[in-house]
Amino acid sequence: MHRKLRLRSRGDFSKVYRGGRSFANGQFVVYWSRQPVAEPFRLGISASKKIGNAVVRNRMRRMIKEIVRLNADRIVPQVDMILIVRKPAVVMKSKEMEKSILHVLRKAGLLKVRA
Repeated sequence: MHRKLRLRSRGDFSKVYRGGRSFANGQFVVYWSRQPVAEPFRLGISASKKIGNAVVRNRMRRMIKEIVRLNADRIVPQVDMILIVRKPAVVMKSKEMEKSILHVLRKAGLLKVRA
């Protein structure tokens, strides 16, 4: 996933948390808000120490970034979103995780409607 497509600064995260909406399932929480500068979208990932050590957290971040990269064409443009990893996601296989991420994005209305 390209560097320009990532939320990186504390201010960007705060803006999404304060002014955004949130949706969740058992494994992930997504906070999102509309941003005209986010083309096509920007993603931030939050994995707290509760889910495991640095190896586990970084593995989760890498897997999520890859899942989002592969499904980038399905995500609506001009949004900033933050995906928060919950503990049950750690034991999931890649396909299960992809299904769960797409579920929470669909719930939030962040996936394009298929033609």
